Amino acid sequence: MKKFFPLYSGVCADYNGKYGKGEKNMDFLSLERSVWQVLREEKRPIILYGMGDGADKILAQFDACGIRASGVFASDEFVRGHSFHGFRVQKLSEVVQQFGEDIVIVIAFASQRPEVLEKMYALDARFDVVAPDVPVVPGAVFDMEFIRMHETEMQQAFDLFADEQSRQVFLDTVRFKLSGRLRYLRASETDKDEAFCTILRPAHEEHFADLGAYTGDTIRELLRYTDGAFASITALEPDRRSFRKLTAYAEGLSGNVRCEQAGAWSSDTVLCFSDQAGRQSRVAKQGRETQMRALDSVLDGAPCTYMKMDVEGAEREAIAGASQTIRQYRPKLNIAAYHKSEDFFQLPLLVHTLCPDYRLYLRHHPYVPAWDTNLYAVCP
Repeated sequence: MKKFFPLYSGVCADYNGKYGKGEKNMDFLSLERSVWQVLREEKRPIILYGMGDGADKILAQFDACGIRASGVFASDEFVRGHSFHGFRVQKLSEVVQQFGEDIVIVIAFASQRPEVLEKMYALDARFDVVAPDVPVVPGAVFDMEFIRMHETEMQQAFDLFADEQSRQVFLDTVRFKLSGRLRYLRASETDKDEAFCTILRPAHEEHFADLGAYTGDTIRELLRYTDGAFASITALEPDRRSFRKLTAYAEGLSGNVRCEQAGAWSSDTVLCFSDQAGRQSRVAKQGRETQMRALDSVLDGAPCTYMKMDVEGAEREAIAGASQTIRQYRPKLNIAAYHKSEDFFQLPLLVHTLCPDYRLYLRHHPYVPAWDTNLYAVCP
């Protein structure tokens, strides 16, 4: 196996991300070159694959870095003769006819659908492909300067993880966010069954708090592992349309279920919320005034044994609002750690500060880019 690079004292990583424990600090700056620097120096045509919010963000970063795109293409079924940012949207075959195959393809959208991932992997096998990482919510881009600012925190978080798989996910997350290379996501991904069956191990009598319950999808996910059994469910969802679907689903559950149309926050307050459904729904400067709740206030001392958070970048505030519950009940934690560039290392540090007894795990489930990277925490 070809050796890739030394990571820190006593460690070498290969292309599969395997490594052994070393003795001293990691050199995060040595892991990869920033994709933004590489693209800025690129002489070949740079072609975006995809349109929409992700492509908007990538093109904005191109402008900031002085990177020039040469075209845009979409899957054949989405090509209808329209334009995007001044480019005529083409089919891949048209791009190849115009530029040849010696091009750089920039994946500019996100997906977890197996058939879409297979298309991305097939492109990666044929062309030079990158999927630059831009944060889901507005914030700092992960580049060399970002690492210089946060290297100490990254080392501290790395040292906290409880198993080798978590450390591999951490390193491959850094590599991917720097390079945009799909091989790093694929090297360390695992499916949800591994996390639920070996880390979380949900029981039949869970008191489940679901923050960012969406339409009930993660309630369904949990109940699949408990044969439909639970002690109680408390679900918060701020988006109006998603909340209607959530309550419709909850009406079919028998037992102690409470749904509240509210966002998870550090305190009970009212904030502007974009209210656009899905990943576009989040606390914003403009939007619909929406009730926000601290979980500690919602539960008012009631037990919680399993807590899930996927609140579109408000995870820090949600953790602060659940701090009493976390300290008192030590619930199993399932927290999205990918909305902001710093989430995958700052959220573990925050949880550790609240409860040093937690064993911390990091997992990446199949997704391009590094979405569905989750922090799992359990007490012995």
